[in-house]
Amino acid sequence: PANQMPSSLSQLPSPGQRIPLSTSRAVSTIPKGDFKPSHQLEGTDTWTYPSPQQFYNAMKRKGYKPQEIDMGSVVAIHNTVNERVWKQVMEYESFHLDSCPNPRLEKFSGKANDLSLKARLRTWTGSSPPFDRHDWVVDRCGKKVRYIIDFYAGMPVAGKPMSIYTDTRPAADSPSALLDRMKMMGKEWYASLFG
Repeated sequence: PANQMPSSLSQLPSPGQRIPLSTSRAVSTIPKGDFKPSHQLEGTDTWTYPSPQQFYNAMKRKGYKPQEIDMGSVVAIHNTVNERVWKQVMEYESFHLDSCPNPRLEKFSGKANDLSLKARLRTWTGSSPPFDRHDWVVDRCGKKVRYIIDFYAGMPVAGKPMSIYTDTRPAADSPSALLDRMKMMGKEWYASLFG
């Protein structure tokens, strides 16, 4: 499929699974584009997150060794991080709200083994590589805009189970995307100087 998700996400326990997992799914705030995979709930205008059981099954299918007891926390972190990424996407999309007030997430794909150019440059300077990468395609009222999201382990924070830093930006594949990246740098520079 276009978003690298199987057409059906099983809610059945995996072979060898020792503990039953929840099959409840949370509805996101991220609006869906026209592409609607079959694993998404009918009648919703926003993406639906996988259940702990679906997430566990997906991790097993990909060769990981997930622990059943961790899946509730893993899914909660996954959902929180995706909501934050959408807010970061919307910071860029705010430059275009006059022409498109309601951008939507059309599709996404995981590219964990495909370092972005920026991530590759960072590793050459001694930084740790991201532990994951996603490409999201946003429907900007008919114009498809690709975003790259690199996921890094963040600095430890007391009282938090983990910290994740996300580097979200439009792919540098069009003059408009490059201009948006320059605008965001200017916006962040101005905020750092003048609060």
